[in-house]
Amino acid sequence: MQTIRRAAVLMYPAILCFGVACDRAADRTPTSPPVAPPRADLLGATTQDATAWLARALSLGELLSDDPRVTAWTDEPDDPLTDPITVVPFQFDPFQTHLVRARWLRGTGCPTGATVNDGTTSSTFTDPACAPLVGGGDPKDSPGKNEGLLLVKTGPTPNVASAGADLKGVKGIILTELGYDIRTGSHCGNGAPRFNVRTADGTLHFVGCNSPPALVAGVSPGWKRLRWTAAELLFATPSIAPGSVVQSIAILFDEGQDTPSAGPPGVETGSGLAVLDNIDVNGTLVGRGPGN
Repeated sequence: MQTIRRAAVLMYPAILCFGVACDRAADRTPTSPPVAPPRADLLGATTQDATAWLARALSLGELLSDDPRVTAWTDEPDDPLTDPITVVPFQFDPFQTHLVRARWLRGTGCPTGATVNDGTTSSTFTDPACAPLVGGGDPKDSPGKNEGLLLVKTGPTPNVASAGADLKGVKGIILTELGYDIRTGSHCGNGAPRFNVRTADGTLHFVGCNSPPALVAGVSPGWKRLRWTAAELLFATPSIAPGSVVQSIAILFDEGQDTPSAGPPGVETGSGLAVLDNIDVNGTLVGRGPGN
């Protein structure tokens, strides 16, 4: 892994200098452990294009909300200790480009038990992608809030800036499942949004929105529920073996408007953003911001 990390650090400045059109022939993915092939066929992209995210991910490394290089969500109090997992948004923008944003926003999440009105009659609405039949949503994201996690990177991918969220309360768990609900129109690339998983042995693993491809556990016109179980996590970069103990988990979004989406909800180009909800760690769903 260290050899790959050093190679990526050398490659990343070249990508910064030449942009997305540069020659990425030197990019390479790890040969051990196994990695699922990216679904570049959805785009007609070259292998180099489909794996360029790995150089960026390795160069950026681990980012968490208490890192002095990031600006974390600070305008609401911490969740009580009764909440096992919290998801704290942050921005990494070392050159003050002001082109990234991470935020829990009301009215943007996958609705469960939401009130709707057709002008004469009020009723409740639950999206099929997050309905009880497929596991429901965060029970603490009460009707009237319906929060979603907005992750935005405006402009070009080589800009050194990222939106993200730190998952608090996961240290020491044995990882069996990751996932989230992703809104239609969101960017879903091989490298973003991605889970960065640091295991107890010090290895940093990447689980991209489309690399490895996820199970689609729920679907509607507006949302898809994606899951990476133990079987899919074997094809993370590098592989996450069954029984792996977690040190930290974060979500990173560092692909801009010049990077096409590769996976569900659909092939999108130019969005540079994703709206997520019901972040899933081992079946625990988080669908609201800290203190809400």
